[in-house]
Amino acid sequence: MRLVIFTEPQQGASYNDLLKVAQTAEAAGYDGFFRSDHYLTMGGDGLPGPTDAWVTLAGLAVQTSSIRLGTLVTSGTFRYPGPLAVSVAQVDQMSGGRVEFGLGAGWFESEHTAYGIPFPPTGERFDRLEEQLEIIDGLFRTPAGETYSFDGKHYQIVDSPALPKPVQTPLPFIIGGKGAKRTPALAAKYAAEFNAPFAKQADAAKLFQGVRDACSMAGRTDLPVFSAAAVLCVGRDDAEVQRRAAKIGREVEEMRENGGIVGTVSQAVEAIGAYAEAGAERLFLQTLDLSDLDHVELIASEVAPQLS
Repeated sequence: MRLVIFTEPQQGASYNDLLKVAQTAEAAGYDGFFRSDHYLTMGGDGLPGPTDAWVTLAGLAVQTSSIRLGTLVTSGTFRYPGPLAVSVAQVDQMSGGRVEFGLGAGWFESEHTAYGIPFPPTGERFDRLEEQLEIIDGLFRTPAGETYSFDGKHYQIVDSPALPKPVQTPLPFIIGGKGAKRTPALAAKYAAEFNAPFAKQADAAKLFQGVRDACSMAGRTDLPVFSAAAVLCVGRDDAEVQRRAAKIGREVEEMRENGGIVGTVSQAVEAIGAYAEAGAERLFLQTLDLSDLDHVELIASEVAPQLS
């Protein structure tokens, strides 16, 4: 099981906060450092305010050296596909080929109204997402010296030089979600990795099977990597677990009942093992207290060595 630190900086974090966590995770041997793509807090004052996902990743690209970097997931409502492709390719170049690109339809209406971003109905957001995936994939795959065009319902591309190119060929796309039809179909078509976000282990197994079925229907034989995301709250003893839960405003049992990696080291190993049994090969650990670097180091030093 590969472990990734996954952050939610809209809850209140500066770039320097994120840098400290990313560099700590890199030194500790984590597989990746990812962040959400949100502009509005989901509780609390959110101070000092949001940071932009791709500006953050550009900075981290030059201030880290080996850890994988990405979004879980970029909101398709925030950016046009052409300029987004430019940003992603540039950050991949800046990092030396360490970017993993998560893209989703967007869901949090309040952050759209707070920052003047249009928020179409669900069906249209998914229609746009499908076109965005096709466009960005097409731009990246177009050979240098050739042009790319696309005539869709929502986006039109005419004779794009399809530059710049990412270092990675192909650059890995991550698609996640709990949808029963469109999400698995998009994952089968585009994803190097499918993520089951905040689902109990048994539910994650069902989501993975849905993607397997979609791949079979599409004739895809090389299955995407299967991953999951779960909240992290682990301590050396019960008192430390309770202290960490109180700091993030959550209840231990509530987090555990919803598939979280919660409890003592041995309980964390057991919970991660259940995700592995469900089919997950990679686990995104939602780390909510970004000032608690000991938490990041604890998982690396005491939990990770016990995972096969």
